[in-house]
Amino acid sequence: MSAFEDTWHWGLESEKALQEIAASPIAPAPVKDFISVLPRLVGKRTDMAAYLTMMCIRLIELRRVLKDTGSIYLHCDPTASHYLKLLMDTIFGASNFRNEIVWQRTFAHADARQGSRHFGRVHDVLLRYTKTDKFIWNQQYMPYDQEYVDTYYKYVDEQGRRYWKDNLTAAKPGGDTRYEWKGKLPPPGRYWAYSKANMERLEAEGRIVYSSTGMPMYKRYLDEMPGKPVQDMWDDIRGLGGLGAHKLERLGYATQKPEALLERIIESSSNEGGIVLDPFCGCGTAIVAAQRLNRKWIGIDITHLAIGLMKWRLKNMTPVPSFKVVGEPEDLAGAVELASQNKYQFQWWAVHAIGGQPYGEKKKGADTGIDGYLYYMDEKDKIKKAIVSVKGGRNANVSMIRDLGHVIDREKSDIGVFISLEKPTRPMLEEAAMKGFYHSPLGKDYPRIQILTIEDILSGKTPDIPPWIAPITKPAPSKKAKGTAIKLL
Repeated sequence: MSAFEDTWHWGLESEKALQEIAASPIAPAPVKDFISVLPRLVGKRTDMAAYLTMMCIRLIELRRVLKDTGSIYLHCDPTASHYLKLLMDTIFGASNFRNEIVWQRTFAHADARQGSRHFGRVHDVLLRYTKTDKFIWNQQYMPYDQEYVDTYYKYVDEQGRRYWKDNLTAAKPGGDTRYEWKGKLPPPGRYWAYSKANMERLEAEGRIVYSSTGMPMYKRYLDEMPGKPVQDMWDDIRGLGGLGAHKLERLGYATQKPEALLERIIESSSNEGGIVLDPFCGCGTAIVAAQRLNRKWIGIDITHLAIGLMKWRLKNMTPVPSFKVVGEPEDLAGAVELASQNKYQFQWWAVHAIGGQPYGEKKKGADTGIDGYLYYMDEKDKIKKAIVSVKGGRNANVSMIRDLGHVIDREKSDIGVFISLEKPTRPMLEEAAMKGFYHSPLGKDYPRIQILTIEDILSGKTPDIPPWIAPITKPAPSKKAKGTAIKLL
């Protein structure tokens, strides 16, 4: 869906951002220098220039609000990562660069077909910066490779626990570490790794075994080890394309990331009770992960399509006791203003307001008469959908009701819902009544065409449809305790 795509084009907004950066009292001088030479690097008024300019002004603000103990992770693809790294060096300081993480999101890619003249493009980049050297860091671990386990943890004790015979000597002395142990001394230039008292304790605990030469060895159990420290190459978390364990997370959002990816980032760089901010929140994966990991969170997005999807996800997939949405219409005046500003944003908001799901591309001249669907099931294993049509103008008329009737016939749908800013006229009500009723297998009749005004919706009225369910998307299993949400912008 085009509303989900990250598209940047040069225009008045980009020109304004350039001026704001130049005049900003908090933009470092290197940032202004970088932006001044940007046109020579990527071309004047190109899409890349627009993207970098808009990212620049946002990153300046993000550095301002970032805590001294915080980290920022910026996800990008290899076409922009080198420019963004230069930009972030100027904003956060090159000394605060921590990692360039390569995320292998897929095993293989079809763009490496014969004749493509390039290797398969299977990775994205995560740039990690901090504000100071006081940043929070929680080392993350991965399971050991089986080959490593078989090579080093090849011994098994009487309880079935695997262990490794580890060296009990050290290169430097540390107190009482030069003594004879059961007739053995450390090799020349080496010392025992533990004092004699600690060696006796380990012996009593059964943690010492002996080599064929009689040298003591430490019994290091596999089940006591945290695992292999995560490196800057992440090849164990797949994207949401294709088949696999992540498929139950899919919401149809083009830039959606797997929850495991965001969980690793959040666990690495924050503690429970801390605040996670995602200023490009999209479908809300970051705030869902933060919620499960006992963090507070703020999510920001500018489209009501994304906000509606986040609300649905927080209510249905990861139930949250309460959260606050800032910026949605709360009364008729707000709805009228939204409709006048952007009719598609208004349509997305209205569809979500009745519990529906927006439908299709939103492009000029591509109106199919369908703005969304309401899903329900009144027969076993048969999901049905009511057609939703939204009109935000001041010219609602009977022909629109007639058109909706044609659409539900064409789509073989039983119910159509018409949402309007204006109250319906008498001819509109009569035309809707002429469409008759849908007789549900559950034994109840429902009007085939139903008309709701925005005032109706704001007062809590909902369409009269059979028991409905959301599109089939099962909630991901909760792995952590729930956190406390603060607000969703």
